[in-house]
Amino acid sequence: MGTQSTPDLSTQAPSLSLSTVAVIGLGTMGTGIAEVLTRAGREVIGIDTDEAAARHAVSALESATARAVQRERLTERERQDALARFRTFTDLQAAADADLVIEVVPEDYELKRQVFAELDAVVRPDTILATGTNALSVTRLAADSQRPERVLGVHFFNPAPAMKLVEVVSSVLTAPTAVAAVTELARDLGKDPIAVGDRPGFVADGLLFGYLNQAAAMYESKYATREDIDAAMRLGCGLPMGPLALLDLIGVDTARTVLEAMYTESQDRLHAPAPILGQLAEAGLTGRKAGRGFYTYDAPGSATVVPDAESPASADELAAGRTVTGVGVAGSGTMASGIAEVFAKAGYKVVLAARSLEKAEKAKARIAKSLGRSVDKGRMSAEARDTALAAITPAGSLDAFADVDLAVEAVAEDLAVKQELFKTLDKVCKPGAVLATTTSSLPVVACARATSRPQDVIGMHFFNPAPAMKLVEVVRTVLTADDVHATVRSVCTKVRKHPVDCGDRAGFIVNALLFPYLNNAIKMVEEHYATLDDIDAAMKLGGGYPMGPFELLDVVGLDVSLAIEKVLHAEFRDPGLAPSPLLEHLVAAGCLGRKTGRGFREYARR
Repeated sequence: MGTQSTPDLSTQAPSLSLSTVAVIGLGTMGTGIAEVLTRAGREVIGIDTDEAAARHAVSALESATARAVQRERLTERERQDALARFRTFTDLQAAADADLVIEVVPEDYELKRQVFAELDAVVRPDTILATGTNALSVTRLAADSQRPERVLGVHFFNPAPAMKLVEVVSSVLTAPTAVAAVTELARDLGKDPIAVGDRPGFVADGLLFGYLNQAAAMYESKYATREDIDAAMRLGCGLPMGPLALLDLIGVDTARTVLEAMYTESQDRLHAPAPILGQLAEAGLTGRKAGRGFYTYDAPGSATVVPDAESPASADELAAGRTVTGVGVAGSGTMASGIAEVFAKAGYKVVLAARSLEKAEKAKARIAKSLGRSVDKGRMSAEARDTALAAITPAGSLDAFADVDLAVEAVAEDLAVKQELFKTLDKVCKPGAVLATTTSSLPVVACARATSRPQDVIGMHFFNPAPAMKLVEVVRTVLTADDVHATVRSVCTKVRKHPVDCGDRAGFIVNALLFPYLNNAIKMVEEHYATLDDIDAAMKLGGGYPMGPFELLDVVGLDVSLAIEKVLHAEFRDPGLAPSPLLEHLVAAGCLGRKTGRGFREYARR
């Protein structure tokens, strides 16, 4: 990918006053931008050739401001003033008095070029022309304009009144004063602007759409259901929406257009649109707006999902499982302690086995502290804490697993270590016991083949911290028995976790979608396209992510992240999955994130 330098806004001349703004295209985004501008005191000229769209925009603004009055965010006088500042027209001539024009017509280059050509003949010489595109070339639009220095991109996020991020996009032709003026306007609107160069997707969508594309490809390959993919990313990563539901909201056709533009520039296979996006778009199944996309909705434009042929079977249609009353947890680290706590709180008898009784007792003491914090916060009673603790028996040997119905290993992420442990479990566990590994990156079948009963082995990938995180990835191998799978799903439900099914391949669902996104964020920094802070801000403010990618990488650990990315690259052999050299250099230097005091950022030593 090419790089694009952006102007240093700190040394620029005073910006221009942008008091009158024309918004061309009064669809959902244009109407939202118009609302933001009018409520911030700007005179807004709304232009759309479709009179019905203009009427709808006025109606939407009336409704939105009425709700704001009800919630005491506006007075009735402020509402009336805002409505008076919004006028609609069907002719571009109405933009003649605008200081700034923002076009948000459909993502079609020829249509946008035509709009800019007409505006050249209408607006004043000092008027700034902004495109709302997130996929097409701002530079090309500028070059085709008679005033290239006055053309830039201003990318709001949907819904514009709620989302804080605005990407201000400059080309090599854009005057710094124009960038400064639009940046100042964005701040005055209560937004958080970041300055970026011109390439498809910019920062937020440049990272987001690659991830969405991989999710579509994962679904298309029938690796996991749409419901499980979406639940995995919501519950495993704390995202506000699953990727397939988000594609339906954005519009499958829109996503395909953005990805085509990204792939044309990057030639990265991760950006090559998944074939299913083209198939759905050509069939008119473009998402919520059509009433059907990856999901089926009760009407076009509705957010209400209704059952269809792909909806999951009800619980009573699933295979019967085995009885589980006693659980063994092998390990003494944070994950093992958390998993043992989860089972004990759910009423199971738990044997917590470590390499020595002393280590096992320390792990139980850690659980006691965790349960004590829950009592202090009012999340459980002292009696429930005592009952859970009494259900945990520490042991210094796996021999204590002789009577458990389910054995869960949570030891080091080292295949040789896990295989030795499974050989031992094979010897000590009773016939019919389910043997589970919590691996996040190693092949479950390799653990299964270390036993004489591979049909009893399955993956149960808990997320850290196990007591708080709701997701468990249930990983079947080609050898796992149906009743073992049913048993683990049932147990997950009983311990109040959400199970998602996936096959035994690198990354499962969450890591296979998460780590390519993190790797692409690192590449943006390597290419000097954007800063750590701007990328983190873009994903939190523009995507609703709980953490930015660099915050998350430093929390996970750069060494752990690198190991997972290497596993993904080795499994799928896709050049786009090759770990970023910057990540490798930081790990080689011992900068592993928060745990070492330095990763992508520096942290105070504890």
